[in-house]
Amino acid sequence: MTVLLIAGSPTTPSRSSALLEAVGQRLEGRGARIERIAVRDLPAQPLLHADWSHPAVERVIAQVAEARVVVIATPVYKAAYSGILKVLLDLLAQDALKGKTVLPLATGGSPHHMLALDYALRPVLQALAARQILPGVYATDSQVTLTPEGAYQVHADLARRLDDAAEALAAEGLKLAPRRGFDPVPFSQVRCSV
Repeated sequence: MTVLLIAGSPTTPSRSSALLEAVGQRLEGRGARIERIAVRDLPAQPLLHADWSHPAVERVIAQVAEARVVVIATPVYKAAYSGILKVLLDLLAQDALKGKTVLPLATGGSPHHMLALDYALRPVLQALAARQILPGVYATDSQVTLTPEGAYQVHADLARRLDDAAEALAAEGLKLAPRRGFDPVPFSQVRCSV
């Protein structure tokens, strides 16, 4: 049950990576093994020159091949996914996503870029032969805000959508039984009155 999280943002921390980690935490809570690729951390020269023999490129291709489920997160720039994500996707074989379930995630400055998931990213994922592409989750900058500590926080309405997406991914891609009952509550959060 390997889930591969691919962060396609050129910056860190980023809003799209916050969405990615939120989904990853939800799937980890369901027992999935999570692996991560941050495209910005890969060496630029082998990526840009399509050096398939470079160890970092070989490792990424192997991680994609071994994953059962792939979650891809990207910021939206000029109505499309990020350029560094494009470079990575261009390195993958034509059938690299064959048999895999994919969840696309994106963030952008306004709701006007929401369709970038369907009109820019989804066709590429289909061209890579993904078995199933789940409905993506798009968030605006106002739904993922920076905390005073320098981390991004996902707002409640977006968290519910991410819950639904992670649950669909667990059921469709990982074939896990639906959750029943309540999520565990840490003892420190239990409140009672007498």
